[in-house]
Amino acid sequence: MIDLRSDTITKPTPAMRKIMAEAQVGDDVYGEDPCVNRLEALAADLTGMETALFAPSGTQSNLLALLSHCDRGDEYIVGQQAHTYKYEGGGAAVLGSIQPQPLEFEPDGTLDLARVAGAIKEDDFHFARTRLLCLENTQGGKVLPMAYLEEAGRFARERKLALHLDGARLFNAAVKLDRPARDIAHPFDSVSICLSKGLGAPVGSLVCGSQALIAKARKWRKMLGGGMRQAGVLAAAGQFALENNIDRLETDHENARLLADSLSRIEGVAVHPDSGITNMVFITLTQKDASLSNFMASRGILVPRGDVLRLVTHLDVTEQDMALVTEAFREYCST
Repeated sequence: MIDLRSDTITKPTPAMRKIMAEAQVGDDVYGEDPCVNRLEALAADLTGMETALFAPSGTQSNLLALLSHCDRGDEYIVGQQAHTYKYEGGGAAVLGSIQPQPLEFEPDGTLDLARVAGAIKEDDFHFARTRLLCLENTQGGKVLPMAYLEEAGRFARERKLALHLDGARLFNAAVKLDRPARDIAHPFDSVSICLSKGLGAPVGSLVCGSQALIAKARKWRKMLGGGMRQAGVLAAAGQFALENNIDRLETDHENARLLADSLSRIEGVAVHPDSGITNMVFITLTQKDASLSNFMASRGILVPRGDVLRLVTHLDVTEQDMALVTEAFREYCST
């Protein structure tokens, strides 16, 4: 099957599986798993942070950051469609008693800092204390401009806010900008990165930050049940991903651009203008029909359901697959 529902569906390659099978392991809760320790050191180096912590999922790594930055009754400002607000089960509010203050994203995926300033609460006992600003890069496949990130860093420091980056696809942004990931992460106090999306590892994310912040995060990870034991089998896959699968993300971007261009030539398919910036293509069909997913599945293609379809390229799809997908859409729209 050609699966375009997400880049989370990637499978470990034979080379990655070999590394996993040969991994040296220890008890990570005791800090004794050599593969986990190497992975955390590598992630910290790539993001320019002091240290890092391996977590089972991106949802947990983001939650660890929020819980470590904020106390009960504090507030974080975040995008209305941000993963840390909309797609993580309300964990910050439920488990940390942290109040979210969502704002609409701008069309380029940024948060208007003037609107952020207006949302910061006064120092008054009536209000939750605004403590943290969260950004996301990439956001809906869009890459936040470097100048904006630097401005956001200055803004946060001036207002005594911590700044967290949900960098689940940080390396897609780095490849698109042709900049080291550490340059993008530099203005932030913490950053989460995901290994199990375009980088192709089966499991895992990391939260990166200062020694003091990660010490807090490590305790929260234990409380949340994220303290894994012989996790080196998974960490070895993550290290392989960071060492071998970053540069190849450009292939995913090229395939997304190719798919966006070819689908735009089909009558009945509207390709959104923010498609193909990185590895995502957004389309709307002029004739909405619930049978699309079944039709595509019958052609060996998996696509999401919904009015706006997000098609995601990744290491398990090829340029040739893009041609097959285009032909299937052309056939569907001509019936």
